[in-house]
Amino acid sequence: MRALLGSAIEAHRGGQLDTAEMLYRRTLQMQAGQADALHFLGVLCHQRSRSDEGIRLIRMALRATPQHADAHNNLGNIHKETGNLVEAETCYRSALACNAQQHDALSNLALVLEARQRPDEAFEAYAALLAQAPQLARAHYLMGMYLRSHVRTIEDVEQAVVCFRNAVRCDGANVRALDALGVALYMLGRRDEAIGVYRDWLVREPSNPVPRHMLAACGGETAPPRADDDYVRNVFDGFAESFDEQLLKNLDYRAPRILVDALNAVLDPPAGVLDVLDAGCGTGLCGPLIRPHARRLGGVDLSGGMVEKARQRGGYDELVVAELTAYLQANPGAWDVVLSADTLVYFGDLLPILSAAHATLRPGGWVAFTLEAMEGDGDRVELSSSGRYRHTRRHVERVLAAVGFGRVNIATSSLRKEVGKPVAGWVVLARRRPPGSE
Repeated sequence: MRALLGSAIEAHRGGQLDTAEMLYRRTLQMQAGQADALHFLGVLCHQRSRSDEGIRLIRMALRATPQHADAHNNLGNIHKETGNLVEAETCYRSALACNAQQHDALSNLALVLEARQRPDEAFEAYAALLAQAPQLARAHYLMGMYLRSHVRTIEDVEQAVVCFRNAVRCDGANVRALDALGVALYMLGRRDEAIGVYRDWLVREPSNPVPRHMLAACGGETAPPRADDDYVRNVFDGFAESFDEQLLKNLDYRAPRILVDALNAVLDPPAGVLDVLDAGCGTGLCGPLIRPHARRLGGVDLSGGMVEKARQRGGYDELVVAELTAYLQANPGAWDVVLSADTLVYFGDLLPILSAAHATLRPGGWVAFTLEAMEGDGDRVELSSSGRYRHTRRHVERVLAAVGFGRVNIATSSLRKEVGKPVAGWVVLARRRPPGSE
């Protein structure tokens, strides 16, 4: 029986979920109530978008082994990822009561406390994690990100740089820490140091697209017309597991809600009659918000890791891993609405992508997207130190007109915070001319 359970765990770790589930269930047939099989099967069920079943199974495991810190932590993860932060906090505290050195539970508790707008308690949890595990790169990275998200004085950003350097010292392959270090240095005006971080990174990993793109973002190379596919895929595949967690930390991240609210103002009341594409769907945050309008809801993203998370979230009729412009070009006249939250920020030249969006819409259809706003009256685009592009209003208006969109509405909004400050954005709606108005 132990060998069977071991085979199930090995299959689970290898991503063979069908095999793993079969073996977990066979284990439970041999020994009903086997706690490890219940626990890991619960985790697997959540991975397969059966979160209620996953919660039930892990609770059964905990009735058999109530001092199982890892099971409490994983139960907390399911609650966190399904939006029940109160239950998540309870689970993480239970895990720590079983094992005060459960580092995952402590870091998860800090993230949830931050998401619940209890920053002082979150800071204490991050500090406790650092004290317990000074060798853990994630502990330094999370503290650095906390300091960058809650900037009171410039010293907070400077201390974040120290945290990111320590994270890199603990784990030289920590891409997120290297990225965050470069951005923080650039934010402090220490451009040469930021360029040095990316150049050193490229020496170690010459084929890695992340430092190549970020080197251009901080002025060390000429900016490309759009982010390279390999860069986008690499970054977001790497972030897939923690992406929603990072958004939970940033309670001012509102792009999906703002975008859907803007669409609600121009669309008929939700009746489930439209074919809607979530373009750059990520983990699927827009899906539940726009679903009431959709007869068919599709999602497309370059990152397979992100698409898998969207599949687990559920609600989509189809999900595709593809480069966005090519996908739109291959599906002319297929959609009534195309919405894109924080995806076109990786396009400097908007003409190809918006031409493709115009072509994929039916007459009278709407495209809705967010961009980072660049100040000034000119027609300009720049690659910022974050690795994302910023566009002036005039540039957006010119491209939409050139493509052939009719009715256009561009509003300003703060879509999220960065380094403790709101990031100004454009919320753009444009309509393909209805029949008879071409």
